[in-house]
Amino acid sequence: MTKFKYKVRELSGEETAGEMEAADRFVVAADLRGQGKSVISVEELRGGFTFSMDSINALFSRVKIQELIVLAHNLSAMMKAGLSLSRGLAILGRQTKNLALKKTIETLVSEISKGSTLSAGMAKFPKVFSPIFVSMVRAGEESGGLSDALLVVGDQLEKSYLLKKKIKGAMIYPSVVIVTLIIIAVLMFIFVVPTLAATFKDLNTDLPTSTKVIMWISDTLSNHLLLGITASAGVVTAFIMLLRTKQGKRAFETISFRLPIVGELVRQSNAARTTRTLSSLLSAGVYMVEAINITRDVLQNSYYKELMTVAGEHVQKGIPLSSVFSDNDIYPILVGDMIEVGEETGKLSAMLLNVALFYENEVDEATKNMSTIIEPILMVVIGASVGFFAISMISPMYSVMSNI
Repeated sequence: MTKFKYKVRELSGEETAGEMEAADRFVVAADLRGQGKSVISVEELRGGFTFSMDSINALFSRVKIQELIVLAHNLSAMMKAGLSLSRGLAILGRQTKNLALKKTIETLVSEISKGSTLSAGMAKFPKVFSPIFVSMVRAGEESGGLSDALLVVGDQLEKSYLLKKKIKGAMIYPSVVIVTLIIIAVLMFIFVVPTLAATFKDLNTDLPTSTKVIMWISDTLSNHLLLGITASAGVVTAFIMLLRTKQGKRAFETISFRLPIVGELVRQSNAARTTRTLSSLLSAGVYMVEAINITRDVLQNSYYKELMTVAGEHVQKGIPLSSVFSDNDIYPILVGDMIEVGEETGKLSAMLLNVALFYENEVDEATKNMSTIIEPILMVVIGASVGFFAISMISPMYSVMSNI
């Protein structure tokens, strides 16, 4: 028996695709026509790897979150306009230029044509569709509001993406300044300091400790540049590997909570992400405990993950969710108070959304003002570095001039 891939047109005019095992392609075509379908094409699926640019691109391409946002919003709009789920997916599959997403959508269409649900098909692609995406789609299917669920999950993904983008954007300016400062310093050590060091050695004068340190660094970089680059790369690699360990990540998270500006930004951004995720899941019809567990998986910080685990356990015992958020110091006090009001009024999802909007605005303002706050700090660091270098290299010159 050989496996064939086929494309057919249903009685409704909708194009679908699938796979079938048969003795030859004529048997496949006859079987499909017997089901009342118009055969468009039947191709043999050959075993093994076939080299092509499409296969290479599909293998290494990655589905971006922006593409998932467009997928969720457009599919929701198509379903509200009256298109069937499989036809809407087929249209989106033809429109996308990402081969990995195109193949994923083709598989979803095939699964739906076999009677499977959209959420079940998405669950087979955990690297593409996150647990929150699958759970909200499943809740929408169970409640009969799939188009609304897709719209909500699209909004959720968009807000999370914008929140991360704002935080990363705020870090670009100081990162560029620091990297530029390091490059200039290295060039000074390699090309400028050796000339002055040679002068000091010829004059045989006593040098301050700071000058000796700068000259040693310059000598090391000039004569052992490859060793210096290797050592620097080793230190950076070791630091990154340390951050990937459980203990290293925990230590970094602990330090981030205690930093003056960063600590508040961490609390506000995690408060926004937690409340928006919970609100989206609850509004889509996901049960409270499942919503808490999914939210825990969405969060990256281990402190917040642990707190959400405790929250799930408390809710299962009948303890109000607000008590968990009130008895901690990693979430702002407002979060626990607003959740308590939501539980008392029966509008928890709406209250969580209000909290999310509030802290998203707070993060937006904080990231806008961060460059203003960091700029004077960077200027002080740069000024201190330049001053240390200037004093270390100029003071011996004054000493030599005074002795002449």
